[in-house]
Amino acid sequence: MHEAGPDAGNAAAGGSLAAGAGGSLAAGAGGSLARVRAEKAALRRELLRARGRIPADRRAAAARLLREEVLSLPEAQMAGTVAAYYSVGTEPDTRGLVYALWKHGAYVILPLLRADGDLDWASYEGPGSMAEAPRGLLEPREPPRGPGAVARADFVIVPALAVDGRGMRLGRGGGGFDRALARVGPNVPVVALLHDGELLDRLPAEPHDRPVRMAALPSRGVVRLRP
Repeated sequence: MHEAGPDAGNAAAGGSLAAGAGGSLAAGAGGSLARVRAEKAALRRELLRARGRIPADRRAAAARLLREEVLSLPEAQMAGTVAAYYSVGTEPDTRGLVYALWKHGAYVILPLLRADGDLDWASYEGPGSMAEAPRGLLEPREPPRGPGAVARADFVIVPALAVDGRGMRLGRGGGGFDRALARVGPNVPVVALLHDGELLDRLPAEPHDRPVRMAALPSRGVVRLRP
């Protein structure tokens, strides 16, 4: 386990990204909401481009490392209910992790994207329980449990494009996971899964943004953050 700090992978894979973020984000911290949103949008584009350059074999290796790191956490091992997500595209792959948590006896719930951008939740019952959904997503076929189901989770796994040392998380901009995290109790462990180079010094934040307690990276394992 590690304490929070800039991702060591930045030096090799994303040094310019971290350096650029550190200056402009600090300058924009007291600026207008429009400026913060513009900074977020620019950072999302840069991070997505960087993810697109990661070779498939490296992404597969990273998925295995992240799976083992998360499964080794006492919080994950003791959790009766786990709220997670089913990865798509260049996100750190969670499909093996979700399957392993389910096989180990956890009750796993995955999000269903609602028309209003909020997240409902349904249970994962193995790979065969997943179906294609809008926006290229895969979602459980099981009955919806309601947006409040995430509040009953003992352990929460969320996607992120980047996280900073305060635990602030940069998502894709839809706001669904921020709404979900607002329903999670303050003492429930929340971990974001990242590629190397995506733990940054400081991210722009808005009032609705919700921090996470941990970030998992392939080269560093699970990093405890300081919300």
